[in-house]
Amino acid sequence: MITFAKWKLAIFGIYLVIGAVFAVVFLAIGIARVDPAAKGSPIGFRLLIFPGVVALWPYLLSRWIGGEHAPRTERNSHRDGSGGADQ
Repeated sequence: MITFAKWKLAIFGIYLVIGAVFAVVFLAIGIARVDPAAKGSPIGFRLLIFPGVVALWPYLLSRWIGGEHAPRTERNSHRDGSGGADQ
């Protein structure tokens, strides 16, 4: 049972190390491509979102590679029935 826990911690540690390395590169280069509003953002903002980038690196990597520039618009019954401009 202890070996299972060690393996689980090792895998989690590897995930975090990959995420930290990705976050440094992403916050320096890729954030402007994924979110144009973040282009030229101050270092304080980038430090604030660093933990989230580390945790969500697979999703952000797929958006960076895929070239998605903005989050998709949420689809729900209220938005669909409102007749808004974003339909």
